[in-house]
Amino acid sequence: MDRSALSYADRVHDRPVGPCRLLTLQMPVDGFVSWRGSFRTHPDLGAHDDLVQRLMVAMLDKGTATHDRFELAALLEECGAQLSLSSDGLYVDVSGQSLTGDLPTVLDVCADMVQTPSFPESEYPKVQAQTLADVQRSMQDTAPHASRALMQRLFSVDHPNYSRPFEDELERLQQTTRAEVQTYHHEHVTPHAFTLVVAGDLEHDAVETAVRGAFASWDGTAPAPTHATRATACAPGTATVPMADRDNIDVRMGHALTLRRDDDAYLPLYLGNYILGGNFSARLMNTVRDEMGLTYGIRSGLSGISTEYDGSWTIGVTLSTEALQQGLDATRQVVRDFVEGGVTEDELDAKKTTITGSYKVGLATTKSVAQSLLTNAERGFPVSYLDEFPERIQAVTLEEVNDAIQTHFDPDALHTAMAGSVPASVDEAAA
Repeated sequence: MDRSALSYADRVHDRPVGPCRLLTLQMPVDGFVSWRGSFRTHPDLGAHDDLVQRLMVAMLDKGTATHDRFELAALLEECGAQLSLSSDGLYVDVSGQSLTGDLPTVLDVCADMVQTPSFPESEYPKVQAQTLADVQRSMQDTAPHASRALMQRLFSVDHPNYSRPFEDELERLQQTTRAEVQTYHHEHVTPHAFTLVVAGDLEHDAVETAVRGAFASWDGTAPAPTHATRATACAPGTATVPMADRDNIDVRMGHALTLRRDDDAYLPLYLGNYILGGNFSARLMNTVRDEMGLTYGIRSGLSGISTEYDGSWTIGVTLSTEALQQGLDATRQVVRDFVEGGVTEDELDAKKTTITGSYKVGLATTKSVAQSLLTNAERGFPVSYLDEFPERIQAVTLEEVNDAIQTHFDPDALHTAMAGSVPASVDEAAA
């Protein structure tokens, strides 16, 4: 690949600004910028701190020490700017877009929300009720039930990839008080690992000045990490979530993986999985959907893998009650054939082209470039990885892919989770 076709790394300005690592990138757009940022909070997952964090983040735009929620909204509306804060496991994320000239104002608003929220007593019940309603809506679908049931088999409650039962989540959210949310903010919201990426029509020095003005006084030390990093050792088995009167059953299969995102085997395994179930031309789709007509969709993926904790290999498929057993059997057989036989050079070349092509297209906007730079920073990757990823994909060999598949994918270790009107006759032992 011609390195000059991207050459982002040479144009990114990367430096510390107060408590923040700031990365800025000029892009050929007219008059606006996008930003993505995050900071680490180290929630105690075993104590359900992630749910407290979710409520805390939802309260950040409801008022601060200097502005009520209406004034905050008016400041952003006058700029026509977008500003979003969200809870993302071990992180709190910030993102948005604005006219270039309005960036200092929007960053000031963001800093105000993050550093000095007032947690108005009148707003907390509304936020709590809305959060509970969001969970209750998710409970109506079979897919999240199946996904959660699988993660409960693979990980312990203090692992970032664990998903607790909906009922436990509702109970913890109902019990969480406004005082707990305030205490959590005081103890966990600090500029630890604070990274901000701004991309678009910008002057590097002007952005630096705006960031320094907004965040220079932010300080504090985050708690030590408490989350698990290794998956739970658990014998393969089946979890079933009964849900009455459902036409379709959502099925999730998978097992934990021991490799991390920065391991040499990750990209070969990523390519191998893409051949198995990464898109509509993958083997699972070709066989279970196109040839056998058992489902409208089936995919596989590498899920929840970071540079500091284990993730998993998962397969997701939706099947009718009548086709459930045949679909389970067919999926297992495709997986077994795939692991035993490996992939071909033609398959690998085709997927390399697809992945690198999609990657280049995906970097066409300021939002996507900012997000990619942030993700790489969170992983500890150099800025140059943004340019290097397509080259690294192209450099992976057939031998490396097949070796990674044989080493890390084990059909006999697959767990199964099903949600819906599961018939009693299903062969759960085989699942």
